[in-house]
Amino acid sequence: MIFSARALAAAFAVGTAAFAPHAGARGAPDSFADLADRLLPTVVNISTAQTQDRGGARPDLPEGGPFEEYFREFFNREGGDGPRRVSSLGSGFIIDADGLVVTNAHVIADADEVTVILADDTELPAEIVGQDEKTDLALLRVDSPTPLPATRWGDSDKTRVGDWILAIGNPFGLGGSVTAGIVSARARDINQGPYDDYLQTDASINRGNSGGPMFNLDGDVIGVNTAIFSPTGGSVGIGFAVPARLAASVVDQLRRFGRTKRGWLGVRIQEVTPDIATAFDLDAPRGALVAAVNDAGPAADGGVQAEDIILRFDDRPIDSMRALPRIVAETPIGARTPVEVWRDGRIQQLTVVVGELEEAEATGRLAAFVADGAGVDLLGMTLSQVDGAARDRYDLTDGVEGLVITDVDGDGVAADADLKVGDVVLKVSQTDIRTAEDLERIIEDARSDNRSSILLLIDRGGELRYQAVPVG
Repeated sequence: MIFSARALAAAFAVGTAAFAPHAGARGAPDSFADLADRLLPTVVNISTAQTQDRGGARPDLPEGGPFEEYFREFFNREGGDGPRRVSSLGSGFIIDADGLVVTNAHVIADADEVTVILADDTELPAEIVGQDEKTDLALLRVDSPTPLPATRWGDSDKTRVGDWILAIGNPFGLGGSVTAGIVSARARDINQGPYDDYLQTDASINRGNSGGPMFNLDGDVIGVNTAIFSPTGGSVGIGFAVPARLAASVVDQLRRFGRTKRGWLGVRIQEVTPDIATAFDLDAPRGALVAAVNDAGPAADGGVQAEDIILRFDDRPIDSMRALPRIVAETPIGARTPVEVWRDGRIQQLTVVVGELEEAEATGRLAAFVADGAGVDLLGMTLSQVDGAARDRYDLTDGVEGLVITDVDGDGVAADADLKVGDVVLKVSQTDIRTAEDLERIIEDARSDNRSSILLLIDRGGELRYQAVPVG
């Protein structure tokens, strides 16, 4: 049986007062048509093209047989072993009448040509102003003879689970597709990077929607549609969007500098578990425990010490470890920033001058750590996420992804298993590893199942090997 949203709303209206809507809540309109009419001109399709080398040698053709000439003609017609042109499609939206367009970084990655297609099918060549892989955002610029219809950023922090949203994009090349849904969850961590803070929605989002806007009912952009969870490749009602609060800040930096300028603290942190909170006599598991301090970083200059628990940064509470990297990244470079730490059973107030992450990466000041918040100690080894600095420092294989071992305790189980600094953990128990949380979860599951060890797939200088490591 199929019910309209209006009919369902009427049915629930006869319920008890306990189900009365929140004072700030807004119900679904009778139709999204007026809103869609207003917003459609601000959304664009992104078409990219690039040249790819087919690679490999020309295959052997069957000689002397009846199909020799057929295979030869087919191979030559398809381009042989030379380069070929490939194209892809995505979505974007206009944020400035002068021609600034936001999309996903993966939509325009490695593109030789980028074309923006307006709602009226006008095609404009686009220049890449800047892109940021850490948040998967990119900014384009087009020249238009007339001002373009632009949208505006909304306040994603005010968005509540259950709020109605509209998504517009170019799924499967079908430009101008409008879907509606609700915000299903906030602050989702989907293991894409240290700044994960996604809005989740059940609005239908498919391939080609990437880079398109998520609108609230005021017509403001509250998110940039970026990823879907799908075992089939199609929409199953779980889509993710970069929240406008984060996206607007990154896009502004790309507009002004052509790159990001993120704040940098210079600490390695870990989650405050209930056991850790008890051990430190803290009232509840909150904040970020400082496991180590980079001697060349702002935190050391400001007096932050290992075993401090950072409770507040820039007057913002740190409810969990993952909140700290995001808040630090958003803090202006050079800002004198208050930091509240828990040390020796009491709160202490410190001040740090925030550094620039990208500058620290370029000058090698990150040598002690791969990335803020990425390091964690497990099984007698310290692991960090692989990034550019780690690739350079440990001369890692191109394209390798996982967790790099940055330190090994000589008396620990990792050392007993012959794991070494610079090894990259690719898989554990046949599961891809991208974050320390992935590894922690597998270790806990193994212990819960009373397994004595886990099997790690290791990349060591390009050579792959399996190694069993005790977890008991």
